[in-house]
Amino acid sequence: MAVHAHPDDESSKGAATTAKYAAEGNDVLVVTLTGGERGDILNPAMDRPGVKERMSDIRKEEMANAAAALGVDQMWLGFVDSGLPEGDPLPPVPEGSFAAIDLDEAVEALVRVVREFRPHVMITYDEHGGYPHPDHIRDHEVSVAAYERAGDPDAYPDAGEPWTVSKLYYTHGFIKDRMVLFSDEFERHGQESPFKEWLERWERDPSRGDLMGRVTTQVDCGKYFPQRDDALRAHATQIDPNGVFFAVPLEWQQRLWPTEEFELAKTRVKTSIPESDLFAGIEEP
Repeated sequence: MAVHAHPDDESSKGAATTAKYAAEGNDVLVVTLTGGERGDILNPAMDRPGVKERMSDIRKEEMANAAAALGVDQMWLGFVDSGLPEGDPLPPVPEGSFAAIDLDEAVEALVRVVREFRPHVMITYDEHGGYPHPDHIRDHEVSVAAYERAGDPDAYPDAGEPWTVSKLYYTHGFIKDRMVLFSDEFERHGQESPFKEWLERWERDPSRGDLMGRVTTQVDCGKYFPQRDDALRAHATQIDPNGVFFAVPLEWQQRLWPTEEFELAKTRVKTSIPESDLFAGIEEP
């Protein structure tokens, strides 16, 4: 079970891994916590009359197409997108939105899904949300709490039969080493790297750190990068096909860095680090 804040997050974070496990015959469910109603139009080709007014319906259509591309099941938890507050100081998130509602309400809703689907592995974001969007941070809080409480018979007794999840992972995609590797390849081909500014900011501010130091698990899934890219393109309002997601040729990615990275955050089974499989340590039924 991969728990994501908005439609499109499932395609930009761990998508090839979910496609791989689904193709290998595992049950894979993407849980989308909000409808992405407050998302901006980030693809210039989609910035046309009528799109913004139908954003909610369009994002549902996009999500269905992305799930089909990945070969996974998907369900909506039904909470309202909080939007990305801007300003100094930041304004509060809208009343009634996902980041504003009582945490327990969201946890109970996710626990209900966990107990019904009965996953062995859950995937979510780290404590920073991957990036500091209020819905991503709340996604982390809700997912960790659901992992802890789903197996507790005293927690939410009306939310189904208890189910204990074996492992909880954080997905990590913003890896400096990966950007350096691709940047070097661009230079070898006499081209300017699309990651030049990001890497320069990293050099100016080493406190940004590198998430590779937190990675425990690398899943070889390069074979499924085309499905990941199809899923990304399905989110046409959010993903510019001429943008940075598609800047690195697919052949380079599959040859130089054919994995996706995860951090084993919590486990109830014994495993050895580093891992190459999210199911490592989990016995076959």
